[in-house]
Amino acid sequence: MSTVIYQKDENQIVHLVLDRPNSPVNLIDWEFCRDFTSAVEALSQDSFQGAILRSTKSTFFAGGDIDTLYKAKAENAESVYQLTMQVKDAFRKLETLGKPVVACINGSALGGGFETALACTTRIAVNHKSIKLGFPEVTLGLLPGAGGVTRMVRHLGIQAALPFLAEGRMLSPEAAMKLNLVDALVESESQLVDAAITHILNNPGAIQPWDEKGFRLPGGTPNTPKLAQLLVAAPAAMRQKTRGNLPAPEAILAAAVEGASVDFATASRIESRYFAELATGQVSKNLINAFWYQKNAIDNGKNRPNSAKTKFQKVGVLGAGMMGAGIAYSAAVKGIDVVLKDVTLENAEKGKDYSRRLLEKKVQKGRLEQSAADAILGRIKVTDSVEPLADCELVVEAVFEDRALKEKVTQEAEAVLADSAVFGSNTSTLPISGLASASKRPDNFIGIHFFSPVDKMPLIEIICGEKTSDETLAKAYDFSLQLGKTPIVVNDSRGFFTSRVFSCFVKEGVKMLKETSAAEIENAAWADGFPVGPLAVLDEVSLSLFDKINAQTRRDFEEQGAEFVIDDADDIVMKMLELNRAGRIAGAGFYQYSDSGKKSLWPELGQHFNPNAESIPYQDIKDRLLYIMSLETVKCFDEKVLRSVGDANIGSVMGIGFPQWAGGALQFINSVGIKTFVDRATELASRYGERFLPGETLRKMAVNEELF
Repeated sequence: MSTVIYQKDENQIVHLVLDRPNSPVNLIDWEFCRDFTSAVEALSQDSFQGAILRSTKSTFFAGGDIDTLYKAKAENAESVYQLTMQVKDAFRKLETLGKPVVACINGSALGGGFETALACTTRIAVNHKSIKLGFPEVTLGLLPGAGGVTRMVRHLGIQAALPFLAEGRMLSPEAAMKLNLVDALVESESQLVDAAITHILNNPGAIQPWDEKGFRLPGGTPNTPKLAQLLVAAPAAMRQKTRGNLPAPEAILAAAVEGASVDFATASRIESRYFAELATGQVSKNLINAFWYQKNAIDNGKNRPNSAKTKFQKVGVLGAGMMGAGIAYSAAVKGIDVVLKDVTLENAEKGKDYSRRLLEKKVQKGRLEQSAADAILGRIKVTDSVEPLADCELVVEAVFEDRALKEKVTQEAEAVLADSAVFGSNTSTLPISGLASASKRPDNFIGIHFFSPVDKMPLIEIICGEKTSDETLAKAYDFSLQLGKTPIVVNDSRGFFTSRVFSCFVKEGVKMLKETSAAEIENAAWADGFPVGPLAVLDEVSLSLFDKINAQTRRDFEEQGAEFVIDDADDIVMKMLELNRAGRIAGAGFYQYSDSGKKSLWPELGQHFNPNAESIPYQDIKDRLLYIMSLETVKCFDEKVLRSVGDANIGSVMGIGFPQWAGGALQFINSVGIKTFVDRATELASRYGERFLPGETLRKMAVNEELF
């Protein structure tokens, strides 16, 4: 069966119907290239008034076949290049037939789908907010390789096109029409074909703007003085964002600028060469693995027990501090009623003020109507008593990391909750099974670990205690998805997965203060691709909180008769606290802060911790930060804290800032190569300590050449 159906109506208009057999979406692959090329060839030999491209799927076109691209290796670069050139040749032939060709956009057209639409002389779309148009390829380490760069630059100009190409910004049909990327809108799908036929009958001739005589590139060519000045700084600005770790945005910039300097055919070849290089490179494999396969699996409920789905109507939040306030806001914006409780009404109201400030900013920027903001704020009810929690289906505790306090608020809340209500603890370190011992319904008790700031961070770490039921896990999973966040599911342990691995990153950075300069540590983290250096992030978290968590851990160890070992990082933190440098909230930490908001590393760090100005190789600093997190992740995997490789990768990138280009802590090991990773880790262990020694799992995998 063909993926493109050729039909001709009574108006002598040819309909090219996109209908990939046995698939919910249309995709660009070799089969589509063959069928589309044949259809366009038949069209060129036919007598017709015009042509309509339309889809039988709920979307217009999903884009390129990710499976094919993911399998492509360096030795397949020529094949990838030919794939893009073949579909481009068909697109080019279609748009130069001299007859109107209308794309009927009934649903989202992304990547190759939007490229297909842009190859038509006219685009008519259903005007619905659910429809998205654009090029998300950059998020998977790719560029639009079927003419997207070449045509967008000629539609909008280099400067205006780059945000959509290099940042993956999406467009609604209405926004696309304002940019002349869509020519007309209809209110329903049933109106599309009639609108297309009317257009064709009223416009017998058609030509793309760039094929018109005297066409000038919007905004000018790269050698236009005004644009040239901007382009001189563009590579440096791009490198500042990518840090040299993400090749796709830089390749898009290069393809756009180089392609704007030459004719259409040459620009198409340039685009395809860059595409083939990216598609066969390791970074795209890392990103596709994590953000296509693994994230989609998680969002589709891979780790959710099979039980009836729950849609929450009312939840409670205990503690109106930064975390509690953020949780309340995140629930309210999704239409959930919230009871926000603190020890006093004044504190609870301060927590609600957090939502009020966020909503006011949205209204001021025109992103939200005042009536909608009022409705969201109205869903948050503040209280200083437990009675209003009585009809909540879920309560999330977000008080301080103190076991006794958490046990107290758990028992107070459970006294009024229904037997079916779920109780979730937002603890970041304390074992859930221990906290659940204070609950009269431990099967309904679960860890729901949010990340700060809650309204921006996309991840939730769900932690199952020893007695947590599958039904409770399913409800926590549903709650996470209802908030629009991605849930990972882990088993109980101290620090679970994210906090445990994140603390390794922070502590490794702090330890190195005795071995090298603070600037080199922070710069190495930046070069690795971490969003924030270990010293800066500990300042933000606060050294006093770090010390309190250590103190709680020490007490727990003592109760269990276990030894709590203090290391160099703990010593340095205690020394900093003695120096009254507790972090940003105290106005002084590893960094010094000015009233203007600027910060710089405290110049006396070296004097206190590295008086002889010793240093270690810069590459060692970079690798220690990456390797210590990956090694700890493997330990979590071995100890069954982690339930899947996908949870490890998505959790490490979306929750604790593991560099995006690597595709996650375990995918980093895959991309380096197991044997290479084991050898390098062993080398680091010989220089810096046994914590870098690879365990039995890694050594066996290296021998067997396995991957995670």
